[in-house]
Amino acid sequence: MPTLSDRGPRPPERHRGAQGLSGPALKRRVAPVRAEAAVHPVVVLAAAAIGAGLLTWFASGRSKRLGPAGSEGRRYARRGSAVTASAAQRLNHASTMLAASVLFDSGLEHYRGQFFNRAMYTPIIVSSVTLAASLHGAGDTDPGSSRVRHGVQALAGLTGLIGFGFHAYNVGKREGGYSFQNLFYSAPIGAPMALTLAGILGVIAEHVRDADPDAPRLVGLPAGPALALATAGMLAGTTLEAGLLHFRGAFQNPAMYIPVSLPPLAAALLARAAAKPAGANQAGAKWGMWAVSAMGVGGVAFHAYGVARMMGGWDNWRQNLIDGPPLPAPPSFSGVALGGLAALELLEHRPFRF
Repeated sequence: MPTLSDRGPRPPERHRGAQGLSGPALKRRVAPVRAEAAVHPVVVLAAAAIGAGLLTWFASGRSKRLGPAGSEGRRYARRGSAVTASAAQRLNHASTMLAASVLFDSGLEHYRGQFFNRAMYTPIIVSSVTLAASLHGAGDTDPGSSRVRHGVQALAGLTGLIGFGFHAYNVGKREGGYSFQNLFYSAPIGAPMALTLAGILGVIAEHVRDADPDAPRLVGLPAGPALALATAGMLAGTTLEAGLLHFRGAFQNPAMYIPVSLPPLAAALLARAAAKPAGANQAGAKWGMWAVSAMGVGGVAFHAYGVARMMGGWDNWRQNLIDGPPLPAPPSFSGVALGGLAALELLEHRPFRF
């Protein structure tokens, strides 16, 4: 029977002796120590967004163009100044609502996509600074504009357009191209445009603050009719996005028909208001805008009900909030409707109480 020594030559023995006696001594290789942060990346992203928003808030106030010493800002006529300032603040309310909707909606959707593309962090940061700039403008009663607010809102509009291009490319590169299947289940093609709308309304707010209070104009046109027609177009675009997603859901709840029927009606009333003489009563269009605004807020409750109906309901909120109806999406209608109310203020040339 072969012994251990008969099975082959033994490997050379290694001794931990001196270098001159048994060759160089072997050194133990130690892996480098890596210090890993225990903070979740989402927490870091949220902190960055909050920090950027706070910096934007303070910078917006410091960038105001002040009037000469001893004056109370711009000496506009009392009534005209109140109208332009009130309309500008309402436009900032609209931009605030849209920016908040984009912030939470893009955060949920891109978290579901695991931020596989670094560009997916962009709308969260940009919507945060847009939200801060819009909130600052909403509390600003002075007629003068802010350079920082104007720049941030313009950045938001551009970012939304670039995001629309990214989403359109994501849909088109899939097999089948721009088919209903891809439009339903790939990146929502119209979602980034909500950030563009927030930026547009914010930029208009700054222009209205600087406009002649007796006859405010936008891009060479009367501000009231121009803003009314622009807002009507925004309502139509938002309706298309909601209609696509509710069509994917087969309109299983009759309430899903409301976002595709009420906003077009309100947009038609707004377009009709733009054709009326300046100062005419716009009661019908005002009721239409308030109805759309209430619909946007009520849509959150309907989407919350949709989340509750999913498997596990709110007990399984971590999964159902991501896979269920998007809670932050409906308020985008409310934001656009507030922009329509600002247009009606300019058309009637008097501020509204609410």
